[in-house]
Amino acid sequence: MKWQILDCTLRDGGYYNAWDFSPQLIKDYLQAMSAISIDYVELGFRSFDQKGFKGGCAYTTDNFIRQFEIPENLKIGVMVNASELVKHPDGVVGALAHLFKPASESPVTLVRLACHFHEFGTVLPGCQWLKEQGYVVGINLMQIADRSVEEITNAAHLANQYPLDVLYFADSMGSMNPEQTSEIIHTLRIVWQGELGIHTHDNMGQALANSLCALQEGVSWIDSTITGMGRGAGNVKTEYLVIDLVPMWQERSCNITPLMKVIGKYFSPMQKEYGWGTNSYYYLAGKHGIHPTYIQEMLTDSRYIEEDILAVIDHLKSVGGKKFNLNTLEAARHFYVGEPRGNWIPASLIAEREVLILGTGPGVGRHQQAIEQYIRDKRPCVIALNTQTHIEPELIDIRAACHPVRLLADCAEYGNLPQPLITPASMLPDSVLDALDGKKLLDFGLVVQADTFRFEANYCILPNSLVIAYTLAIATSGKASRILLAGFDGYGADDPRNSEMTQLLNLYQENTSSRPLLAVTPTRYQISKSTIYQMI
Repeated sequence: MKWQILDCTLRDGGYYNAWDFSPQLIKDYLQAMSAISIDYVELGFRSFDQKGFKGGCAYTTDNFIRQFEIPENLKIGVMVNASELVKHPDGVVGALAHLFKPASESPVTLVRLACHFHEFGTVLPGCQWLKEQGYVVGINLMQIADRSVEEITNAAHLANQYPLDVLYFADSMGSMNPEQTSEIIHTLRIVWQGELGIHTHDNMGQALANSLCALQEGVSWIDSTITGMGRGAGNVKTEYLVIDLVPMWQERSCNITPLMKVIGKYFSPMQKEYGWGTNSYYYLAGKHGIHPTYIQEMLTDSRYIEEDILAVIDHLKSVGGKKFNLNTLEAARHFYVGEPRGNWIPASLIAEREVLILGTGPGVGRHQQAIEQYIRDKRPCVIALNTQTHIEPELIDIRAACHPVRLLADCAEYGNLPQPLITPASMLPDSVLDALDGKKLLDFGLVVQADTFRFEANYCILPNSLVIAYTLAIATSGKASRILLAGFDGYGADDPRNSEMTQLLNLYQENTSSRPLLAVTPTRYQISKSTIYQMI
């Protein structure tokens, strides 16, 4: 059986750089693909999408392709997302007619349609039209791993009614192993007798094994990308696949040197910048059937610390995360929902006292002596965030923490810290409470509701679950005379944590119940500022 190796680096890798690859990279890439005898190169998408800037490989028009010299042994392919065709006002065939001329007038040989199961029957007539135009036509069935035998065979029955050249299935969540790969192939083969293709993801480090298994089971089309570049954990690496297949290639030449040069010159630096490739988070996502874009988005957003990512994965395990939704991601980060509960009243400790909140920025350590002198002289109520330890323990009255995963990670440290811990104890998972067994907890309730600050005697409603928001609520519910902030240095202008914190402080200060805020160590935030040295 003749294998068809399809490299889709510029299409799948474009999720990282908005499909904006330099012309020289594309030229060198095409030559490298030719040198290792790749059959098809999928240069990118063909699309109607006009939202924001995207580079040429997001549209891959005929004119765009013609600027490059295509080696004779390479065939060019493009992919179309079925979701764009299904919602187009002219219907699937009408939409394709806007995107494609007859193949005889185009440098494109292969057109693949990427679709979910619910779109499959609707887009199949488009395959008929594309074949009539002279193209090689494939369909990529996504998220096949969790489909029943009946659903898979029904799809294969439908496919048999249309002139498809290849029926692909994609391990979209990167959750499959070779045994599952074999099972899906055997299920498809009950009905489908045409050529099969596979597109593997490497969330669980199985992309190469699954691809090789598929070849042994008679699959004849294999996707790959250079260095595995692709959404989330990425795909099977072209360079690894070629190295494994070379001993079995009888009539193909394979000079891997140009590919290694392309990797060193372009793709290794991009991988350092964008960070694709499997890791523990992608592994967990693959194991629990969570769309890899959730992980990709969190890893590229500095607001998401390790505890946030683990908390989101845990949340998506329960509610389902097979389809990426940005709103779901934001909601999963803020896990306190339902009726607020709490039995500790901050006013019992704070009423009419000044509150000094110790943040985790370097300002606390840098100005430690002056802060400690102020605490000894003025006796404010001192609240430290999480496990902050720059100030002498006897000068800290209480600690505040509300992130369940961080509480679990830091439970041993809390056991060694003498201060009581304010936390939404009655709303925490049992696993966290068990880990904090023996620690004195002050139970102040918390619920997250967008754009809201509300302060009650024993609980609060906040716009997010950041510990600074929680601590501001503790001081406000406790009727503090004013709130001093130390160690809230801020982040760089381009860091999304900076804008998130700015929005939070603005929303707090706009609330009629808010207390006066005063930063006493250097800060980038737009709040009233003084200096701890003038106050001692």
